[in-house]
Amino acid sequence: MAVTESVRGDTSDSAGVGAVHEGILRRQSARESAARTYARALPIVPVRARGLTIEGADGSRYLDCLSGAGTLALGHNHPVVLEAIRKVLDSGAPLHVLDLATPVKDAFITELFRTLPPGLADNARVQFCGPAGTDAVEAAFKLVRAATGRTGILAFSGAYHGMTAGALEASGGAYDVRVARLPYPQDYRCPFGVGGEQGAELAARWTESVLDDPKSGVRHPAGMILEPVQGEGGVIPAPDEWMRRMRQITADRSIPLIADEVQTGVGRTGSFWAVEHSGVTPDVMVLSKAIGGSLPLAVIVYRDDLDAWQPGAHAGTFRGNQLAMAAGMATLAYVRENRLAERAADLGSRMLNQLRGFAAEFDCIGDVRGRGLMIGVEVVEPGAEPLREGERSAGLAGEGGALGDPDWGGGVGDLAVPGDSAGPGMPHGAGVGAGGLVGPGSARTAGDWQAGVTTADRAAGAAGAAAAATQSSQDHHPRPAAPKLAVAIQRECLRRGLIVELGGRHSSVVRLLPPLTISDEQATAVLDRLADAVAAVSRSHRGHDRLQRPQPGQQLRADRAESTDRGDRAGRGNRADRPDDAG
Repeated sequence: MAVTESVRGDTSDSAGVGAVHEGILRRQSARESAARTYARALPIVPVRARGLTIEGADGSRYLDCLSGAGTLALGHNHPVVLEAIRKVLDSGAPLHVLDLATPVKDAFITELFRTLPPGLADNARVQFCGPAGTDAVEAAFKLVRAATGRTGILAFSGAYHGMTAGALEASGGAYDVRVARLPYPQDYRCPFGVGGEQGAELAARWTESVLDDPKSGVRHPAGMILEPVQGEGGVIPAPDEWMRRMRQITADRSIPLIADEVQTGVGRTGSFWAVEHSGVTPDVMVLSKAIGGSLPLAVIVYRDDLDAWQPGAHAGTFRGNQLAMAAGMATLAYVRENRLAERAADLGSRMLNQLRGFAAEFDCIGDVRGRGLMIGVEVVEPGAEPLREGERSAGLAGEGGALGDPDWGGGVGDLAVPGDSAGPGMPHGAGVGAGGLVGPGSARTAGDWQAGVTTADRAAGAAGAAAAATQSSQDHHPRPAAPKLAVAIQRECLRRGLIVELGGRHSSVVRLLPPLTISDEQATAVLDRLADAVAAVSRSHRGHDRLQRPQPGQQLRADRAESTDRGDRAGRGNRADRPDDAG
């Protein structure tokens, strides 16, 4: 409270505000564990937030496209969430009840079941878990093992299911575990080197072979767990037909299918649950993040015939979080009633299209992919020869120290603020078009980053993007990932007031997870700032790397005067930097 009040009291005292900001960061570095993550890459001290916008202790404002790693479906401090929390607090209701029944819990379950895929909602049971997705994954494994009497689990390369022991066993970086690893289909880095429908078919056949070959070394498993979109794995949407094949393969062999919807759920991908894109009904759904409305909550929902647990088989002291259930119920209802999943599908599609045009301009962008408002931009080594099959695993050996490479502006220690020359107000940065995110056929798009680009120029750029995409689909030999460049882009985004996450196999995918309430104008601001960040990295490194592809009739962003005063452009932030009126 003292920090918030000091910022409100005298924001003109930049020295004092900066001292508060730096002092908090120093104490965090001195007192918190070496396991902290986001704080290293994002040295900010949030004190207020509303909707898409965060304000730091130093007075800087940021557009938050991390959203608590996808937790904030409605953004920060949405009015319906705050009202639900206040209602419980003002009622005198108990806040901690273990697994006892309460009106708040009953209302949450009712709303949750209303949103479930029809094939599951009619005969579902719910188990409240410890308040993190990883505990819900553990619960799902225990459930299917109890129900089937078997122990093994099928999981997929690139997966991320949490940080507890069992969840880590099923994640992509595990070794020497009782989990069989299967290929997850993807286009850009297809494990079979073909991509598309053929790559997905080969992945499905591999799964069938492992299960049906008595000499495969894989016993009949207790369950299969998959993510409809791999988030931490690099924002890789599973093909719908492959999802249906996995459902058929598991159903034919009496293997429960577990869908991990911790990050993809509650409208994020353009349907309320990501499995609905393919029409698949899993046997178990793992849910967390957005279902708590910004507060800790995790559950599994499963077919009632799997309910073979004994009393106390899975428990947790904080599984009765009343405030989280109230906030979650309000969030689920708001997303459903306001059709925010459909909004995410429409806006996400437009953002992806514009980012793909942007990728045609910069050689360091290898791929743009995603579903709904779960978007990834893969950063690759510019001008490098594509990796062939035998080179892929070795191509990134030794990249573990990339974050501290001095060639890319130093490490990302707790106090390594990106861009030392930027003052506290600097992140108001890059431009926002007055007309918001512009659809097809408009006079201006987020791809028209500088004045004077004609319709013919845009058509030429789109043609170039299409040609690049066609070439990529024909080649399927991607260039090496560039984690150092991705870190540099993340830093430049932060300097411009944009918070993004990095993910992917090599931490080379810039991830966008904005709240579902993001406006068209704010989406334009996000794309402009991201484009500006990539251009800044391009300018910094064009002396030894070819990061930018020329487009007909376009002035390259890298050819802009390097002395451009970003302060002159701060006013272009318009309303996108301001706290949302309605969240």
